Amino acid sequence: MPPTRGFSVPSRRRSTCASISASGTTRNGRRSGVEGTVYKALIRPLLYLLPAEAAHHLAFGCLRLLAAIPGVLTMMRRVFHQGADSVRVRALGLDFPNPIGLAAGFDKDAVGYEALGAMGFGFVEVGTLTGQAQPGNPKPRLFRLTKDRALVNRMGFNNRGSADAVARLQRPHQTIVGVNIGKTKVIPEEQAIGDYVASAKRVGPYADYVVVNVSSPNTPGLRNLQDTEKLRPLLGAVHEALNEVSPGRPVPLLVKIAPDLADEDVDAVADLALDLGLDGIIATNTTISRDGLASSADDVERCGAGGLSGPPLREPSVEVLRRLRARVGNEMVLISVGGIETPEQARERLEAGASLVQIYTAFVYEGPWLPSRLAKGIAGR
Repeated sequence: MPPTRGFSVPSRRRSTCASISASGTTRNGRRSGVEGTVYKALIRPLLYLLPAEAAHHLAFGCLRLLAAIPGVLTMMRRVFHQGADSVRVRALGLDFPNPIGLAAGFDKDAVGYEALGAMGFGFVEVGTLTGQAQPGNPKPRLFRLTKDRALVNRMGFNNRGSADAVARLQRPHQTIVGVNIGKTKVIPEEQAIGDYVASAKRVGPYADYVVVNVSSPNTPGLRNLQDTEKLRPLLGAVHEALNEVSPGRPVPLLVKIAPDLADEDVDAVADLALDLGLDGIIATNTTISRDGLASSADDVERCGAGGLSGPPLREPSVEVLRRLRARVGNEMVLISVGGIETPEQARERLEAGASLVQIYTAFVYEGPWLPSRLAKGIAGR
């Protein structure tokens, strides 16, 4: 995809593993600004009348119903992607229309990734999928901290299982789809490799890339797998499984890490990824820290345990990104996620060495025009 004009992200360090180009022209961002205001003034207050998880299911369900109407997906792509696809990225052997992705956790069962992709995202990561279907943790398990524009979740990998998702992943689609896989809760740690491998073999032939999630704080003992002595055999087995089920098409393999790792543990994971020849690292998952929140102590306590996402995660995520890039050099793909809300913040991640970025919490707070606004903002449009 040769660009019609050159584009580069001004940076002190820029990864050579992802090439960025820009092309085409578009209108200014006024329309997305107006639509974003409508969302925040009218739609979001209505959704806030519902518990957070119920609001998610309602909004996502309406989107899927709308996208099922003939011609709507095409119209959505025309509207949301106008100008958003002027910043193209080559990474993981794939041509991303723009570097803005949707993080795992929104479309847990791969039921609506094509509709989400039509909303301006350059790629969508589905899951987390586990080897067996599981209900997740008891409700309520998703909470808003509106003063911090943050979310706290202890969902617990609720999903129908990786086998159930295969039929939907097989469908023809335009969206680049990554698949995030995790450990089934009832599977003991010593059997975790088999659980991950089962999922990898099922989804590998249909995934554009696969992510091994060992960093969610909501599955007991899962973060123990970030220890490199346990992580090495796990990643090696998943890598081998992907090569087995997709011999003619290498499936990129990434690992997703927590923001709460000590510096030496971040370095150890980076060194392991290089040693095993992984394609990339996603940094970071949610944090268990509650430091520096604007929300009252009562509001925070009311949420209880779980992973915190949104702006409070911004600085820790950037710090891990910078450390990883310094450690792995310029060849490995790094996907940065955590607290990104504006084009300037997305650009900061690219300048810090990210090949791609992902959002989640900001999508909930800012609404459906955010992906295209971020992509156009990166291009300076």
